[in-house]
Amino acid sequence: MEKKEFPNLPKKEPRRMPLEAGAKSKIAGLSTKTFGVIKFILGVCLLSFVYSSTVSFLRQFSLVDSASQLYFWSGIITFVLIYFFVFEPAIIYSKGHRLLEIVFSFFSPLVKLAPYVLPIYTIIIFILYSLLSLFFKSRELFYTFIFLFSFSLALHLVFSAKTVRSKKGDFLKANYIFGFSFVYIINILLLSLCLNLIFKEFSFVDFFNSSYLAAKNIFFAVFRQLFLR
Repeated sequence: MEKKEFPNLPKKEPRRMPLEAGAKSKIAGLSTKTFGVIKFILGVCLLSFVYSSTVSFLRQFSLVDSASQLYFWSGIITFVLIYFFVFEPAIIYSKGHRLLEIVFSFFSPLVKLAPYVLPIYTIIIFILYSLLSLFFKSRELFYTFIFLFSFSLALHLVFSAKTVRSKKGDFLKANYIFGFSFVYIINILLLSLCLNLIFKEFSFVDFFNSSYLAAKNIFFAVFRQLFLR
């Protein structure tokens, strides 16, 4: 009996995993973690400027008259009480966020950065007061401005911190530590510049110099402890 010959059928090759895709995902994950470590280190370095700028600001602001200090801190405390015990004014922050996105729509990097860095309501309140003060000289107007000025700044800082902290995939919390430290430093610089224009007792130059020297001393102290012992 003759054997039947069958035509040579093509052999099925074993299914291979997409090695390139897997390698790319591993490289992307590694680069993300590496970048996260770098941002974490930079964020820790920025903490010295957070501390020094805060101390220098408080020192300069203590030279301002007591009534202005009272209204300034009252604005911050009022926001905190509203935030914790009444409601979270997130809609107000989001509207300001959207406004800055529209203003800086001509340059995409600023669209992502400006809403977190620039306290839009604080800037608007400062501009409005500067215009109104040309026509109305009133202590009540001034104290109202100081109250709203600090209230709006507290709103911006709290919700910026909350937004940055809530982002997913934040390795070592690097985005939060670096991002909010950067936002805080820029905001306290803007605050000090505005107060320099309002109060003759407040000196932006002295604030900046003392902040820089204090941060430099912190870096030198840490360096000596780590490498010169």
